[in-house]
Amino acid sequence: MNDLLFAQEFAHELKGEAPATQKCLERIPPELFGWKPHEKSMELGYLTLLVAEIPLWIAHIAKYAEIDLATFKHIQPQSSQEVVDHFQSNLREADEALQAIAEGDMAKPFHLKANGNILFTSTKKEQIESSINHMVHHRGQLTVYMRLNDIAVPSIYGPSADDKNFSAGQ
Repeated sequence: MNDLLFAQEFAHELKGEAPATQKCLERIPPELFGWKPHEKSMELGYLTLLVAEIPLWIAHIAKYAEIDLATFKHIQPQSSQEVVDHFQSNLREADEALQAIAEGDMAKPFHLKANGNILFTSTKKEQIESSINHMVHHRGQLTVYMRLNDIAVPSIYGPSADDKNFSAGQ
């Protein structure tokens, strides 16, 4: 598959995952940002921001040769709306970056670094391909955190137990 077709199909898939992701993000109250289910777990606020920022990773992977975890800038949201706005902005940036892909771009190397040290290297295509799975994985984790805090879980690929028209056993 050529790079432009791959980028267009990936942008389409990302747009398809966006509504359910946004429904989750907009339900996370800032007063629970510091909550975590276990001492080894990440905080709800960090997880929420992670889900909102994965589209920004896609933009950076497409446009640049590296991301350094030590210098990658994160917002400090004070409200659920700030998280949603950040997510929407990141989706637009990812879409623009994917639409600007030229033939041969996806075979170029991408480096994930921490404090300048390379953690791993792969092609941009491999990293972009795995990013939707990464976002969906963490969105699923987010829904578990939501359930544990009695936050209604939205319909994602089908009804959730919180949907008004859903009855157990169907």
